[in-house]
Amino acid sequence: MLLLCGGTADVLAQTTGANTKNEYSTADSMEMQMDSIEFSLITCAPHEQIYSLYGHTAIRMIDRRKSTSPTDSDVVFNWGVFDYNKPHFVSRFVFGLTDYELGVFPFDSFCKEYRHWGSQVTEQVLNLTPTEKANLLYAIMLNCSKENRVYRYNFFYDNCSTRPRRIIEGSLNGELLYSERQDYAPSFRTMVREKTRNHPWATFGNDFLLGVDADQPTSRSEQEFLPENLMYDFDQAQIYSNGEYRPLVKERRMVVSPGVQIIENDFPLSPTWTGILILAATLIIILTEYRRHTYYKLYTVLLMTIVGVMGCVPTIMIFSEHPTVSLNLQILLFNPTHLMFIPAVIRGKNSTYMRLLLAMFIAFEIGAIFQSYADGIQFLALSLLSREWIRLGGYAPSAERSENKSLRSQHMKI
Repeated sequence: MLLLCGGTADVLAQTTGANTKNEYSTADSMEMQMDSIEFSLITCAPHEQIYSLYGHTAIRMIDRRKSTSPTDSDVVFNWGVFDYNKPHFVSRFVFGLTDYELGVFPFDSFCKEYRHWGSQVTEQVLNLTPTEKANLLYAIMLNCSKENRVYRYNFFYDNCSTRPRRIIEGSLNGELLYSERQDYAPSFRTMVREKTRNHPWATFGNDFLLGVDADQPTSRSEQEFLPENLMYDFDQAQIYSNGEYRPLVKERRMVVSPGVQIIENDFPLSPTWTGILILAATLIIILTEYRRHTYYKLYTVLLMTIVGVMGCVPTIMIFSEHPTVSLNLQILLFNPTHLMFIPAVIRGKNSTYMRLLLAMFIAFEIGAIFQSYADGIQFLALSLLSREWIRLGGYAPSAERSENKSLRSQHMKI
């Protein structure tokens, strides 16, 4: 059951049952009601659905005055609501134009889904003063308003984990001090790969989309795009106020125990083995051509088509609003240029393409020093280069010369 926020009054009706206009019109007036209110950070472990491989974060609010009405008194504020059926959802996501929104769920209903998938749900009860609780509820009320509840989602910088963190930090009457991790600065790519380690094709897709910026070391706050990192940091955090320190989290509970998760199988061949098989097939074809003194142009055209079509992706991502995809060095070889030269290769007039391909390949390999490429694409690149190297090295033209010599011999006989 999803209770979408329809405005400040609707949120309060679902959460506190109070008279919005009179009782909770300001943060100061709300403070009197906060003794019975408890806020928690909720962290959900990943499960095997592709959208849940990274976990999830939400804020829980319990009003213990209304224990007889759990639907209204125990709710979760969830910044991860989206409609996959909206027109052009995938293309909008690729270009960084996806809108998520804040929704309100009964806590039991929220946990039911994660219990079904076998995902652990952890609760960290926040150690807040009545004033800070009032500030937090008031901030959530504003975020639930019709004009604020929808936001432009960004996977690394503005997501279901970073939104609760910012709204909690902004509600504190003091300075929130985190325990910085020593000698730990993984890149975005490293953290994403860890979460998709059981799904090699998801890893491949992420690595092919992410650019060189995803390989840079990250700060503590940047690492909190992952819910488990935010949970860890909250456990260590201290609030400094009026010359005193107090822990941000006063209690940690497991509200849903981990269950059995079934890892769903991906395509039987990993990206690496797929690339190896393509390279092996290419070498077998080259050997066959050598023995038969011929050249299979259509196979070269097939490889050019694959690389060219794949290259449309990093080319399109130049225009994406995602900040970590616009500068992708894989575009040095994987780009639509190959498609432009297919007619010339078919006609056998491809000397320009051979020189261009060699230059792109060298630049591509230099780029690998600065960016981690998707698994398997190096084998695909070598396959295409080896096809053109045959022509650049003079093997295929010799076959053509042999064919031309035979034609001239027949002409002389005539």
